[in-house]
Amino acid sequence: MEPVLEVDRVSAEHVGGAAAIDPTAFKAVLGRFASGVTVITAIDDGEPVGFACQSFASLSIDPPLVSFFPARTSSTWPRIRRAGRFTVNILADHQDSVCRQLGRPGADKFAGVEWTPSHNGSPLLTGALATIDCELRDEVDGGDHTVVIARVTGLDEHSEATPLLFYRAGFGRLAHQ
Repeated sequence: MEPVLEVDRVSAEHVGGAAAIDPTAFKAVLGRFASGVTVITAIDDGEPVGFACQSFASLSIDPPLVSFFPARTSSTWPRIRRAGRFTVNILADHQDSVCRQLGRPGADKFAGVEWTPSHNGSPLLTGALATIDCELRDEVDGGDHTVVIARVTGLDEHSEATPLLFYRAGFGRLAHQ
């Protein structure tokens, strides 16, 4: 006999045959999934553009694909889309201020942020653990986000530091044992 798991259900009401999930509960539960933090960067009209992104994942090894999920309200993603190629910067644990700066809306997010061009010309953030150069392959509707699928065109490791983590709406770091 297989064990039965007891599951706590969170404020779900059935609407039209589907469960309606409370958005606050959704964020609280999914916020318990720790993730790394990236910044997606590109050059658009001769200037650097980018946004902080913790919803990033490896998608396929053959062919090499990654995915990430910008909000539909993002004013930066359309500029990166237009560029067609971009760099995923995997942030180190000391880069929380860089993440905050590039995660905010507004102009000139790169003021004071050190970077050099990656192999595809996109901003490679100084201090990043690793970078992944990409070309846009596809976009899929993801509700209030867009599912971006990108082909990897280059990879580089830059540091042995520990990664910056995002957990329960805040930054965290790996504890060394």
